[in-house]
Amino acid sequence: MQKQLENNFQKIFKGRRSIRSYDPKIKISKEEMQNILADATLAPSSVNMQPWRFVVVETPEAKDKLRPLIRFNTTQNDTSSAMILIFGDMQCYEFAEEIYNQAVIEGKMPEEVKEKQLGAILPHYKNLTSDQMNDIVKIDSSLVAMQLMLVARAYGYDTNPIGGFEADKLAETFDLDPTRYVPVMILSIGVAADTGYESVRLPINKLTEWK
Repeated sequence: MQKQLENNFQKIFKGRRSIRSYDPKIKISKEEMQNILADATLAPSSVNMQPWRFVVVETPEAKDKLRPLIRFNTTQNDTSSAMILIFGDMQCYEFAEEIYNQAVIEGKMPEEVKEKQLGAILPHYKNLTSDQMNDIVKIDSSLVAMQLMLVARAYGYDTNPIGGFEADKLAETFDLDPTRYVPVMILSIGVAADTGYESVRLPINKLTEWK
């Protein structure tokens, strides 16, 4: 199902709702899903390491594998067009040269800057502790998750960010190395079958200090 792109950003972010029930007849094509994910990955990441990794769970067989792991979120799993599993790659620095070489090829970075950057980044990342790397990939992958939710709205779809799942089993269930790929979030995506709930936010003066 190809939907009209929405360009009104106020409408995109103010109209976002966490949707739990979707039209199960609507499926997002692989081509459109690739476009949505590609747009989402324009999100920023630390030194552009892009540590996010996606598993798009869309077939009945894959959803059956996921269902026991998502606790009280089975409605999203059963009705959505897909469940997008977002992982953080603890060895994302292995792609550093590919990323920076492409920047040089596209004229976005001089060769000497690339060499200087890689000379600093690679030793730094390789020497980080597991806890430090875990923090980095989770922060960066959360940025792409938020951008993905907004991009989905622009494409005419809705989402629900899910944190209630069996994190210790997710990677292995979908054939990923659990020591390398850290589960961050699951997003359901599809065409909403309900309007979702409006929610309130604390006033800024309760959240902000001015110095």
